[in-house]
Amino acid sequence: MKDLQFDNRFVRELPADPETGSRLRQVQGACYSRVDPTPVSQPRLLAWSPEVAALLGWDASDVADPVFAEVFGGNRLLTGMEPYAACYGGHQFGNWAGQLGDGRAITLGETINGKGQRWELQLKGAGPTPYSRRADGRAVLRSSIREFLCSEAMHHLGVPTTRALSLVGTGDAVVRDMFYNGNPRQEPGAVVCRVAPSFIRFGNFEIFSARGEVDLLGRLIDFTIDRDFPELEGDGALRRVRWFEEVCRRTAVMVAHWTRVGFVHGVMNTDNMSILGLTIDYGPYGWIDNFDPDWTPNTTDEGMRRYRFGHQPKIAHWNLWQLANALHPAMRDAAALEGALALFGDVYEAENSRMSAAKLGLDEWRDGDAALLESLHRLMFEGEMDMSLFYRTLANVDTRAPDADLFADVFYDESRRTESRPTFEAWLAEYAARVEQGGESAEARRARMNAVNPLYVPRNYLAQQAIDAAEQGDLSRVNELLDTFRRPYEVQPGREHFAARRPEWARNRAGCSMLSCSS
Repeated sequence: MKDLQFDNRFVRELPADPETGSRLRQVQGACYSRVDPTPVSQPRLLAWSPEVAALLGWDASDVADPVFAEVFGGNRLLTGMEPYAACYGGHQFGNWAGQLGDGRAITLGETINGKGQRWELQLKGAGPTPYSRRADGRAVLRSSIREFLCSEAMHHLGVPTTRALSLVGTGDAVVRDMFYNGNPRQEPGAVVCRVAPSFIRFGNFEIFSARGEVDLLGRLIDFTIDRDFPELEGDGALRRVRWFEEVCRRTAVMVAHWTRVGFVHGVMNTDNMSILGLTIDYGPYGWIDNFDPDWTPNTTDEGMRRYRFGHQPKIAHWNLWQLANALHPAMRDAAALEGALALFGDVYEAENSRMSAAKLGLDEWRDGDAALLESLHRLMFEGEMDMSLFYRTLANVDTRAPDADLFADVFYDESRRTESRPTFEAWLAEYAARVEQGGESAEARRARMNAVNPLYVPRNYLAQQAIDAAEQGDLSRVNELLDTFRRPYEVQPGREHFAARRPEWARNRAGCSMLSCSS
């Protein structure tokens, strides 16, 4: 394996927990605790991303080296790695949860590639840390496959996200109660290596504010700006304000992309919000099949539906409010913080309008287009239409003679299709008239729409089929999906089954619709 060059600024410049090791404890006055991954019995490489390996300067020969599985299964360290688990807190389902921290994630180090880019390497499922609470610090194969696939799929969809380098089987069993119903069982374990410029979260700042550790809070703010936002200018106070404005802007852009592709995070706790505006922590996420703004993929959230699809912009804003509250003791400028929070709404509205216009193939976002989109959403919900397939089909509409029969395969229920037909035909006529105002050729409009409306997305039932096969030792479906998701906007002959609407058998099957937080 080629050597990596490690910089490790987080551990070099920020205070460490004086105690090392994985003993459970409250960590005061420190940003992290030094802890090594716990070795596994039989690390075996199951899948890897060539694109992420290339970011690190590696190729297939490096990955084929037996040392690779040893390192990214948690059994060995490369020269320069300084493993640690970060200390942070967070609001979970709207309630302050106190200290949380990396309970099953261990950062190996920060490497600098040949282009000068910083990439933090983090193992998820690498064993207990001081923040594991009552858990074992491990992850099961099913959740690891989902995180690995979705991280890479989101990148190729153009959504800001953390990445995934590798998926390593551990050879060890992990006990989980998947449905929290008193029926735990053994499942195969796995470790994912996650890669991002930084894994700092909103909760990293919240914990120090909650504890009154204002000096450490300010130190972390300035460190984050210096390392991760070096382009920001101004003196100390002004630079901090501009930084929070940029955090709000990036978060708004990220959530607008979620809306565009139909992604539902499922666990938008403040400890799962990246300070870089990246999608992070792929737990019980999901994709909108039949369009439903009230759908959540998280069984834990089934009653409250706090993190439902249509509520994600409001939750992102709420989370930013909590971050602003946490930053205030170090910034002491409530007006500036409130101004940045207002910026979130402006940016989200502008980005969502721009993306909605692109999805619909409109020349621009005009007065009246919001009403057109709102009536479409109502039709899609009441008619139980597949969101992804609807927009791909819409690109093929002949605006001179729009035909509702073109959408036959978009509906999940034939009776609903029949009932909604008159209203849907009226909407299509209105839509066609609006598109004609733009004066664009059908070919150009189709190309623009297909560039932003994905054909292949990581639907939960597809991931579950890959998981079922992998648990029997067959990784071919995982790798085929990974390859398919590299080109989500292109028609791929022979892979039509990956673009089909969710089959009826998957509507309520475990893992194919909603998921638990168990992993």
